[in-house]
Amino acid sequence: MTYKLDISAEVSEALKNYQPVVALESTIISHGMPWPENAETAKRVEQVVRDNGAVPATIAVIDGRLKAGLSPDEIDVLARAGLSVTKCSRRDLPYVVATGQHGATTVAATMIIAAMAGIRIFATGGIGGVHRGAQQTFDISADLQELAHTSVAVVCAGAKSILDLGLTREYLETQGVPVLGYQTDKLPAFYTRESDQSVDYRIDDPKKIAAFLSAKWQMGLQGGAVIANPIPEQYAMEKSVIDQAIQQALQEAEQQQISGKESTPFLLKRVAELTGGSSLESNIQLVLNNARLASQIASELEQAR
Repeated sequence: MTYKLDISAEVSEALKNYQPVVALESTIISHGMPWPENAETAKRVEQVVRDNGAVPATIAVIDGRLKAGLSPDEIDVLARAGLSVTKCSRRDLPYVVATGQHGATTVAATMIIAAMAGIRIFATGGIGGVHRGAQQTFDISADLQELAHTSVAVVCAGAKSILDLGLTREYLETQGVPVLGYQTDKLPAFYTRESDQSVDYRIDDPKKIAAFLSAKWQMGLQGGAVIANPIPEQYAMEKSVIDQAIQQALQEAEQQQISGKESTPFLLKRVAELTGGSSLESNIQLVLNNARLASQIASELEQAR
């Protein structure tokens, strides 16, 4: 389980002493934003975790080594390399490790490496899901299968609004993945605070979320959970504006025959361009917001242990 896994000294010490640790993904660094905004945002998210009493563990692959906890220099390496870094889901990890490459981890790959390191809480922007038109394309994110099998809870602003949220909820339900709404009855849609989809359970207190997770895992119920945390109201976007941008981006992706692992980075980039950059600022703020909540839940989880 620890094959080629490097846990940073800070993260290792925290785990040994039962201090709260929050995993963070690295796709947002290489594929989510341009340099130097990507590096600045990654370090800012880590600082938010620290400010809220937890230790950040940014996850990636560096020179073929699985990393749980990156140094500032390693963050810069990924940020400068940008789109040339391999975007890693479960299927990609063996190749990147075997060939000694760098890899930026998606939700699925981050969950895998976090679980190897013994980290149970992970903060990200939004999970992947069932793509629009999946009835024809079968384009379903590996994040959903990972949530079904890997025991890491993912704090997110719901599923990315470029997805089919209804089918994503159905898939999660089929796989037995609980969707918890933090102070909300509705599934957030990334840039907006609500969608027409409900959550399984509304829980308003990080301590009660930690109790839910403890009960799940102590009963031997493997798999993760989605903790849906709406974007702060002041940074939420108008639904009509974001919907129009998404529709145009989807049409362009179809025209350019962009699919698979390239579709999400393309769509998010185009939506940011079409909204004059306002969606990028929203993206940053929702990640920071998720890092705060994840740190609180991780702290409560360790206290319960």
